[in-house]
Amino acid sequence: MKNAVALILGGGRGTRLAPLTSIRSKPAVPVAGKYRLIDIPISNCLNSEINKIYVLTQFLSVSLHSHIRNSYTFDKFSGGFVELLAAQETAGSGTDWYQGTADAVRKNLIYFNQPDIDYVVILSGDQLYRMDYQDLIATHVKTGADVTISCMPVSREDAKGFGVMQLEDSGRVKGFVEKPQTDAEIDTVRTDPDWIASRGIDSKGRDCLASMGIYVFNKELLIDMLSDSEYTDFGKEVFPDTIKTHNVQTHLFDGYWEDIGTIKSFYDANLNLASPDAEFELISIDHPIYTRSRFLPPTQMSGARIKNSLIADGCSIEEGAVIENSIIGLRTIVGKNVTIKNSIIMGAADYEREYNDEIPLGIGEDTLIDGAIIDLDCRIGKNVKIIGNVDQPDSDVEHPVCVVRDGIPIIIKKTILEDGWNLNEVI
Repeated sequence: MKNAVALILGGGRGTRLAPLTSIRSKPAVPVAGKYRLIDIPISNCLNSEINKIYVLTQFLSVSLHSHIRNSYTFDKFSGGFVELLAAQETAGSGTDWYQGTADAVRKNLIYFNQPDIDYVVILSGDQLYRMDYQDLIATHVKTGADVTISCMPVSREDAKGFGVMQLEDSGRVKGFVEKPQTDAEIDTVRTDPDWIASRGIDSKGRDCLASMGIYVFNKELLIDMLSDSEYTDFGKEVFPDTIKTHNVQTHLFDGYWEDIGTIKSFYDANLNLASPDAEFELISIDHPIYTRSRFLPPTQMSGARIKNSLIADGCSIEEGAVIENSIIGLRTIVGKNVTIKNSIIMGAADYEREYNDEIPLGIGEDTLIDGAIIDLDCRIGKNVKIIGNVDQPDSDVEHPVCVVRDGIPIIIKKTILEDGWNLNEVI
């Protein structure tokens, strides 16, 4: 797809995903033990033969920039690239931060306003899914669309969290409501389940079509639209206006798709990946997920019992350890008789070169972790207890050691927990 360019929106501050986003941007959040969220849309692009990719971000982008630089390198003959566009002062852009999705694109028009580009694919950097964007562009071309919105059928209740579209029989969008909250609002954008079924998708009673935040624009229209307006958001401003004057079409999708916007959605999506019946398959011959090549050794295990879990490269798991329904990230050291259940252990950014600290990187022997998230480079002592509790109220997001969200304790990156530390005695 030499005539298409992809723009991946890195999102705002990601406050709902704090404290994981207190030190990194949303697209840089680790997922499945060895990837970053940004690897998902980039891999979808590369598997769709789109190799001109820009990532737009503005908050805490250092680790994201490092990951992209170390992961995606193209030979000089391919013409491909993945480039990070952080918010900056440019001629005519002013000094403001990005004010929304449309504003972020407006401030970077110069990068894709090129004669060899016909289509601009706009994506989100915090979603977990697998899609061939060639099919999306094919729908766009076939219908003669000016804009195409990828959408999926959802229930009326789920529709309250999305931008929902009303369609003509041809598939052209004639109505758009951002996050409708009442039955009356939802009725205005309802889609007949029989119409959805006629497009080869089992509606399963779902009668709303929700925007996935995945769009294709004709380049010239996108440039004209953003240059001649002060719109800041696609869902709230651009689409309600565009459907009145242009041919806006839909591309239906009914595969696995998850918006990783909260700690609970992040936690559930990760643990689902470890399930033997995972809704999203990490293994795919034709559509692999790419990430940084780290050249780590295989994980070494000795007398451990592991069930329904993902273990990344370079780990050491000692005798008597029990790991169930969990994600174990890169370079994790698990001591003797440690029990880890229903948890996400993000691992370590590097191996420890010297062992001068009383508590080494990793998880000390006889520790119990259940229903928790342990961020990178934590030092967990011996006999530590970290147990989640759905009835536990949310804690202060600024707590220096542990933050609780939706009953899930998150141990802050680079935290040191002394021997015998007990969550119930601290939070």
